Amino acid sequence: MLLSSQNLVNFVACQLFALLMAVWFRLYLHPSKTSPFIRHVVATLLGFYLALFCFGWYSLHFLMQSGLSYSVMVFAGLEHMHKYCFIVTLGYLILCQITRVYVFDYGMYSADFTGPMMVITQKITSLAFEIHDGLTKREGQLTPSQKYLAISRMPSLLEYLSYNCNFMGILAGPTCSYNDYMAFIEGTGYQPRHQENANGKENGKYKQSEPSPKNDVISKLCTCAISLFIYLSLCKLLPVERSINDDFVNNTPFHLQVIYLYLAMLALRPKYYFVWTLADAINNAAGFGFNGYNKDGSPRWDLISNLRILDIEFATSFKLFLDNWNIQTALWLKRVCYERCPINPTAATFLLSAMWHGVYPGYYLTFLTGIVMTMAARAVRHNIRPYFLVSDSHKRIYDVITWACTQVAISYTVVPFVLLAVGPSFKFYRYVCLIELCVELLTLKSIKLSVTLKDCCHEIKDNSSKDDSNQSSDMGKRPGCNNGHGVD
Repeated sequence: MLLSSQNLVNFVACQLFALLMAVWFRLYLHPSKTSPFIRHVVATLLGFYLALFCFGWYSLHFLMQSGLSYSVMVFAGLEHMHKYCFIVTLGYLILCQITRVYVFDYGMYSADFTGPMMVITQKITSLAFEIHDGLTKREGQLTPSQKYLAISRMPSLLEYLSYNCNFMGILAGPTCSYNDYMAFIEGTGYQPRHQENANGKENGKYKQSEPSPKNDVISKLCTCAISLFIYLSLCKLLPVERSINDDFVNNTPFHLQVIYLYLAMLALRPKYYFVWTLADAINNAAGFGFNGYNKDGSPRWDLISNLRILDIEFATSFKLFLDNWNIQTALWLKRVCYERCPINPTAATFLLSAMWHGVYPGYYLTFLTGIVMTMAARAVRHNIRPYFLVSDSHKRIYDVITWACTQVAISYTVVPFVLLAVGPSFKFYRYVCLIELCVELLTLKSIKLSVTLKDCCHEIKDNSSKDDSNQSSDMGKRPGCNNGHGVD
């Protein structure tokens, strides 16, 4: 979700209000002081108020999408309910995205009403699959994570609306599981995680006192401030559009173009760090997000965190980058698509991700490129990495090389995602398609090199065994040897 200056002001104002309400919600509507019903009602009404303030009557789409999907859940048969719900929810989102992009403001990619609908879509579809798992499947048919997420009863309308439209996540998410949200509302979210510490031993101190999110909230707010400052300072100095400027391309050496592309994307990411970290801080301030304890006994508040900044910036593979970027969306894609799709789950997951993001052609170009990059990264890692694990120094060299390649590959892949339109994206590909060609060649070379090295190893072993055989034959012919049967 990209933000124009006016939308940014509205977004920050609403999120700061939500942060204050979150602190009030945790202190004055604590589960020990009030009922789950009151907590559901307040969380839902505050969510609707923020949506109405930010998006006006467009926020009615949130109710329409939620209402249609809930009707499908209630009236459709349990056997196919999750499929129908998935089609209706995602279809309504895509219809709204088509209307906004092609009817109203094509190319004006701003904080629009479809942003919250993307998170609501994740929640509704996840809920439908979890209800299907809980009510139609035996435990033996479910994976451990599916058992944990499975729902054994249909949520009430209030619970459903509270889960989808609560004030903590209505503007920027992140998505979460229904069971985790209900545990937060009912005040049972701490019990499974604070009965035992990291070493598996009971800790009476944690059982007596509820962990405070104060330190984590302050830390995340500081991260937000730094991220926003960096983004506002660099976004206009390093625009991505310069990478397709004719003068820039014609007068700049190719290696400097690659470095500029990396720096431009580096300057773009703090915007997402700001939005997602602020959303995480709001949920933590309300008491949602507790995830057990660290080894030193300090509480962890990363249950619904959406990113790990250091792991992103120092990722040494395409997979590591994606695993730490937009984490909750990656989990949603894994749970509803990758684990359930019987045919080519990788391609299906990238396609679903593109459809969920929107209807700009740049999204589809990005995720199609992502498939190629993912396959290439797997091939290189599988065939090349084992030969660098012989020593720590070789491993460090491998990490440095793969870090640089990963950052360039990510930057190259997401340019169409930023440019949005077909024309600028193809223009970028025309200028720097050499990178993709290099990736493909590197993949082929890595496979050939691996085969060559393996053949060499087999040849060396064969020669060694032949030498050993000849040597033993010669020893049998020497004076004083009796072919291994003893010495005369």
